[in-house]
Amino acid sequence: MKYPKYFIGPMSKNVVDAIQEFCNETENKIGLIPSRRQVEWNGGYVNNWTTEEFSKYSKNLPLKRDHAGPGQGYTDDDGFDSLAEDCKYLDYIHIDPWKKYPKYEEGLEWTINMIEFCYNLNPDIQYEIGTEEAIRRFEPEELEMLVNDLHVRLGYTIFNQIKYLVIQSGTSLQENTNTGEYNKDRLLSMVEVAKSWGLLSKEHNGDYIPSDLIKEKMSLGLDSINIAPEFGLIETQTYIKKMEKNWDFGSIDKFWEMCYNSKRWEKWVDEGFDPKLYRRELIEICGHYVLSHPDFKLIKNKYPGINKQIKTNIKNKLYELYK
Repeated sequence: MKYPKYFIGPMSKNVVDAIQEFCNETENKIGLIPSRRQVEWNGGYVNNWTTEEFSKYSKNLPLKRDHAGPGQGYTDDDGFDSLAEDCKYLDYIHIDPWKKYPKYEEGLEWTINMIEFCYNLNPDIQYEIGTEEAIRRFEPEELEMLVNDLHVRLGYTIFNQIKYLVIQSGTSLQENTNTGEYNKDRLLSMVEVAKSWGLLSKEHNGDYIPSDLIKEKMSLGLDSINIAPEFGLIETQTYIKKMEKNWDFGSIDKFWEMCYNSKRWEKWVDEGFDPKLYRRELIEICGHYVLSHPDFKLIKNKYPGINKQIKTNIKNKLYELYK
């Protein structure tokens, strides 16, 4: 079975459409990684899709829930209602309790409980384990221990459904920048852990990294990487440039207002960020969160044909990744 090299966040319907078109044009395989806030059993901010609706729309693409687990949605829940729907409609689930339970023993127990819960609902679901460095840093030895403990506790049959291990070589996002410091030795050590257990290595937060560096990582053994906000930025910038070209500053002001009021930008900036001073930056950080807002749809209606340009810009990035 051919597994995707790239997993892309479905930041909008346009992103999903562009990926489907690209895969049809090139015969490459790309996976989608909806977070619980983007797509959820009771609807998310991307096109208001439920998990079922999203899976039916994206049926020809591999679908993996990103960061399934407690406290990963809009409420501080245990995540099991979300998991139950994921087991019906998705191909893979990233098991990630580490945001709420960063202590090793607690995170391990939650990982086991979540996998066993999913397996009992759908024994065909495959899993990704571990998490990104911004949530909980792992050392290579601890990552080895995690995989070994899961092997012992889950037993061969269930453990064999684990396909991906998240590795950490220095990626982190702030505003529209990758602020991580690449560590080749960590990459090699963690890739070796994955390979020793027959797992595929996967890194998160591959946004805003030069394509050559991603290719270098893959030449060193990295099997796949996630990219998400960068594709939302491509779409947002397309809208902004269109509005500026048409001197439509009233729409830009409205776009900023929707972004500002959403407060979705707060997690991506440091304490010194002034949203009223850096208005364009605020929109670029946050724009993809409000694309399904009724007021934004009114703005978009001014620009018939813009979806085609957005999809072209997104596909240009995909072609760059696959050079």
